[in-house]
Amino acid sequence: MASRTPTSRGRRPAVPEGLNETWAKDLTDQFRRALSTKRMNTLTRNTTQQQQQSPGAPPSYSSLRNIPLVATAPSDRNSLRFRSMLLSLSNTPCRWENPGLLDEALRSIPLERIYDQAQEESDLYLAEAASLGPNTKPAWGYQDCVVRALMKWFKRHFFQWINNPKCGACHAPTIAVGMAAPLPDEQARGANRVEIYQCSNAQCQAHERFPRYSDAFVLLQTRRGRVGEWANCFSMLCRAVGSRVRWVWNSEDHVWTEVYSEHRKRWVHVDAVEEVWDQPLLYTHGWKKKLAYCIAFSADGCQDVTRRYVRNFGKYGLPRTKAQESAVLHIIAEIKNMRRRDMNKTDKFRLEGEDIREDKEFRQNVIESLSREICRMLPGRPDADMLKAQERAREAQLARARNQHNAQSFNPRDQQQQ
Repeated sequence: MASRTPTSRGRRPAVPEGLNETWAKDLTDQFRRALSTKRMNTLTRNTTQQQQQSPGAPPSYSSLRNIPLVATAPSDRNSLRFRSMLLSLSNTPCRWENPGLLDEALRSIPLERIYDQAQEESDLYLAEAASLGPNTKPAWGYQDCVVRALMKWFKRHFFQWINNPKCGACHAPTIAVGMAAPLPDEQARGANRVEIYQCSNAQCQAHERFPRYSDAFVLLQTRRGRVGEWANCFSMLCRAVGSRVRWVWNSEDHVWTEVYSEHRKRWVHVDAVEEVWDQPLLYTHGWKKKLAYCIAFSADGCQDVTRRYVRNFGKYGLPRTKAQESAVLHIIAEIKNMRRRDMNKTDKFRLEGEDIREDKEFRQNVIESLSREICRMLPGRPDADMLKAQERAREAQLARARNQHNAQSFNPRDQQQQ
């Protein structure tokens, strides 16, 4: 039996000649890297084979929604074009910040009547809250009631909807015949295009011009238009009575207003054309319309408010292809920074807090939408839509009672005195 030289327990083996002290560690690291590479190659090969064999392969990560994005500056042509358009649209509410023009706008409003109606409605909300318990908060505050009264007056007695203007000579209906460039005086008053109509009366055949004015203060004199003119003029009047306002642009050719409720501490949907208040699902659930972008502009900044109006994007959403989502975030942040650049720290801090609360509201909207879908799938559970319908019916009953009270005290002013 060959003899072996005994070694003490725990003694490190001798290093072979020609190798340094770290040879064992280097060899181990190389083995681990080779083993890791082999495993990754095997995993990639197996995954590729499964995707080729399975017709229902899972979608790629790029198709998933609600993944947090990092704002990146727009670089492609579509994103740059979308940025230019949003920057141009963001100037609309800034034109309403002229104190002299706002004072002129106030002279067009029957303030005493508006404030009286607002006070009556506010008292009703206070009485309603008192009847429900000592700690119940009224549904809406006084300033909210002022905007509600203003909206009713604006639609019923001040502004006129125009499709085809009547002939100025014989007052007969007209037919659209084309477009024309604005005249110098029309251009000076903010007309960006002019529609041409011809009288349908064979004995007249006169032409009628319909300038599309974008200046809200000019619209105080013309008092007519379509949805763009309605939202522009009404939003400016809301600003004149002291409310903070947003002008909401929708990519599907609609615009409306949002008013900030100090009572509710949130932004409220207002559509003067439809005379609706706080009904953000009007367009998707009511009109069955699909929306892609809803961008709100104010003198304080800009916000993507699509999640307020589209709760179920799979059912009511359209593809957002105007720009990359990361570029949209960057554009909105750019407009916010531009509008808030000269503000003091207190105002900036307050607006940032509002942005955080609004984002929380949007997330809550998504959660509620998912909850309703889950309730529909669970057997034996009450239908969330049925519960919502019952709640809306109760609110409608209370609203009818308030409207009847307001109608009794509503004294319409003669149209000639406006």
